[in-house]
Amino acid sequence: MTTSLASAIDVANEASLPAPVVLAIATQKGGVGKTTTTVNLGARLAMAGYNVLIVDLEPQAQAGTALGITLGSHADEAANEAELQRSLGFILQMALQKFPRPHLQQAMFDRTDDVLGDFEGHGRLCVLASEEASMSAAQNAFVTKPYKEIVTLRHLLLEEARGFHFVLIDTPPAVSHLNAVALAAADYVVTICIPEYQSIKGALVLSAATHAIATNTGGVCEPQLLGALLNRSNPESAWTAQDVDIRNAMIGDGINAEPGRGLFPFVTDVRRDVRISESYIHGRPAVTRFPNHSCGKQYTSVVEEILDRIQLPRQKWTIADPVLVEEDVDA
Repeated sequence: MTTSLASAIDVANEASLPAPVVLAIATQKGGVGKTTTTVNLGARLAMAGYNVLIVDLEPQAQAGTALGITLGSHADEAANEAELQRSLGFILQMALQKFPRPHLQQAMFDRTDDVLGDFEGHGRLCVLASEEASMSAAQNAFVTKPYKEIVTLRHLLLEEARGFHFVLIDTPPAVSHLNAVALAAADYVVTICIPEYQSIKGALVLSAATHAIATNTGGVCEPQLLGALLNRSNPESAWTAQDVDIRNAMIGDGINAEPGRGLFPFVTDVRRDVRISESYIHGRPAVTRFPNHSCGKQYTSVVEEILDRIQLPRQKWTIADPVLVEEDVDA
């Protein structure tokens, strides 16, 4: 059963609660596993006892579906209309126009029991779901507004998502207005690469875009690139020359890299695994369905690295080591 969170948090006393840490899972290239990464990292944080909100900023609305929420899918039109007014796209449009809208706590769906019911000591897991038409309209609305309005989502989250420890934003796969909205909302950004050369280029573009947000917002928003996750990787025993090139390109200039010169890759990779993609149709992340399998353990390790990096200055982060390439003595 899906319910709003209004009964769980007293909105009137919300200002006294701590603001969440906001992470954007962002890429410039599509098809790299951004949504599955977002919901699995969010679910794993909730399994560890944190209160987590997943924000679906993607017009394709896949993060909501991955957690069992598809807006506007009822046979009853009145029910669909009421549900679509809880969509993030509708809320953003109303916020930009300064029109009445649902409070975020009333719009989100609580997935705790359905997704985390098998785990003791879990926190809360909720989702602000999206819908294609309303989110596309929201993107168009941002295009017509002054650039300073990209801070809209950040203000909403800091004011109306209090009581959550973490907010994870699933973003569109492009450097667009919605992508800028997500980066401006974030304290930290995690990007994703796959074993393809073009994914490195996209991640480096995303790194530069993240760095530019502080300048473009006059210092109001200062997201920090937390690192890059190598997703759908191959086992090291099967690495090709391309795999090695991609890993080393992610490292770039190492821990002291300037924007666009390195991605601070996490030590942990997430290997290609059919259990991750198949979990999408079940409305539950793979980390909750297979916590003791390799995919569940890998997401656990990534979460541990993320928490460490949030607490430490960048110079103390542990990043992946470069891969040494042996010279061909016969060449």
